[in-house]
Amino acid sequence: MGLSRPRSAAPAAGPRPAAPAAGPRPAASAAAGTAGSPDRAPGAACPSPVLLAVDAGNSKTDVALLDADGRVLGTARGGGFRPPAVGVDAAVDVLAEAVDRARAAAGPGSGAAAPVRQVTACLANADLPVEEEALAAALTARGWGRRVTVHNDTFAVLRAGVAAPDGEAAPRGVAVVCGAGINCVGVRSNGRTARFPALGRLSGDWGGGGGLAEEALWHAARAEDGRGGPTLLRTALPAHFGLESVYALIEAVHLGRIAWERRLELVPVLFAAAGRGDPVADGLVARMAEEVVTMAVVALRELDLLAEEVPVLLGGGVLAAGHALLDGQVTRLLAERAPRAVPRVVRARPVLGAALLGLDALGAPVTAHERARRHFEPPRPPDGPPAPGPGAGPGLTAPGGGTPAPPGSTTAAQEGG
Repeated sequence: MGLSRPRSAAPAAGPRPAAPAAGPRPAASAAAGTAGSPDRAPGAACPSPVLLAVDAGNSKTDVALLDADGRVLGTARGGGFRPPAVGVDAAVDVLAEAVDRARAAAGPGSGAAAPVRQVTACLANADLPVEEEALAAALTARGWGRRVTVHNDTFAVLRAGVAAPDGEAAPRGVAVVCGAGINCVGVRSNGRTARFPALGRLSGDWGGGGGLAEEALWHAARAEDGRGGPTLLRTALPAHFGLESVYALIEAVHLGRIAWERRLELVPVLFAAAGRGDPVADGLVARMAEEVVTMAVVALRELDLLAEEVPVLLGGGVLAAGHALLDGQVTRLLAERAPRAVPRVVRARPVLGAALLGLDALGAPVTAHERARRHFEPPRPPDGPPAPGPGAGPGLTAPGGGTPAPPGSTTAAQEGG
């Protein structure tokens, strides 16, 4: 399948409201279990929340309650959002636990228990419009808000990383998220959207953390049994788990002694081998860069943005980790194929994107967006742009605040896909 455009649905009574001109449909991501502190001075009057922002990924969920001025009143982190594995109701139960904790963090006098005006959820596993509609209906049934909007979680990274040339109401750009999987979305300031199904090999995808780990294991196994050429991965992968051979690692995974989900731990091992000059590992990194840039360029072409200066936001655990080899190749390939694209790494928590999308839907002023950004983005040095985070690669940067950012790196580490 090629790129598809988002569809609109009715507000709260139905699955999704019409997507705001500010950008594509948001998506909620899951996060894992601690309450945050309200964004107000002790003893101050409790403003009422109007927005519930949710970013839910495969491994964790972040939830935030905000007032009309963009103040964060309460936050919480919950478990992973995996409706394909546990069913929609059980997956939404995980969100509900985090929502309850965010309400508690907002305080008893805030009215946090009452339905808010807008629920914006950026969710992993909401890959198709029909899935977004079903999940929006499930969230609407919980009674958290009068209007519910659901987006794929890649939209959270996109919105967190872009600011409009003339204010926050009309952002544009492309985001590629490479975490456990890989996905890409793009949006023009008129709301026109490009996206991929992002269902793995079924929809033509390659890579992401899960894909890289599986490729590394494949090459290591063949190196050990003689079907493939030599590679440092043959010893490095089992050594990560304290094992002496790839056979022992295969046996441990197959028999469940090492959970299959832990394969993601092998991604840094792969990058370390590439950094030591291993040709097999280096080839996998090169192909990952090729996939990232190909998705970005296709989205730019679909939106007629190849000739314009547009941010290309890079998020997810793999792209936000600051792997110099991957960052350098992505920067080089983008410069060759989309010379006006401006690559930026997003390291802010993706729930910022869900919050900004929600503020867009509420018609909040730019000052509200700026206040939300200040809460979630990494602190800035006294005289300079936001701190790029560990290992920012060459040519990559991060914007901050509610105004257009210079070329650089943003911030949102999430699973992706």
